[in-house]
Amino acid sequence: MDRAHHSTVPTSPVRISRDAHGSVTYVIDALPQEMPAVRKRDVELAWHAAHRAARQGEWGVVRGFRFQRAGSDAPPHDLLLAESNAACWAAAVDAMVGLGNLYGLSLCLRLLALVDLLARARWADGLYKMHHGEAEMDAHLLRLAAAARLTPQAGFDAAGFRAILCPPALPAPETETTQAPSRLTGASA
Repeated sequence: MDRAHHSTVPTSPVRISRDAHGSVTYVIDALPQEMPAVRKRDVELAWHAAHRAARQGEWGVVRGFRFQRAGSDAPPHDLLLAESNAACWAAAVDAMVGLGNLYGLSLCLRLLALVDLLARARWADGLYKMHHGEAEMDAHLLRLAAAARLTPQAGFDAAGFRAILCPPALPAPETETTQAPSRLTGASA
């Protein structure tokens, strides 16, 4: 391959390195809020794969993510998954679709953001049901988790999710004041 052709080959937006202890670092030429949307079905499959991995004790390794646009003077945004459950879930997504690409990273971050949202947002308790240790997720919640923009901290905007998934009740319709209210007495008129 000649040098001119080689220089036009695009580089991956994700660089991966491993240290002697097995930890993995991903350097991503993008910001969390720029991660692509993923398929709803993939969020659901990742959720189940992560639960299976946890039940089997596949805890994964410590993973670090450094988000920084190439050539940017802005400081990088670092995210460390040292907690065993988060490492387990990331390992499950890595085994499922790989984390060496933006789609896989986006799926992983969305799964972790969904877990975080469900742990913190009591209003979301009705959006999933637990059966024998498995969660049945609301389709609207999964669809939103697949498509919503991540925050700069790689999470979800809880207030935005709530506004979409749990809109306030509609106000009662106004009635004309000249009409007498209907009475339900059971007697015939």
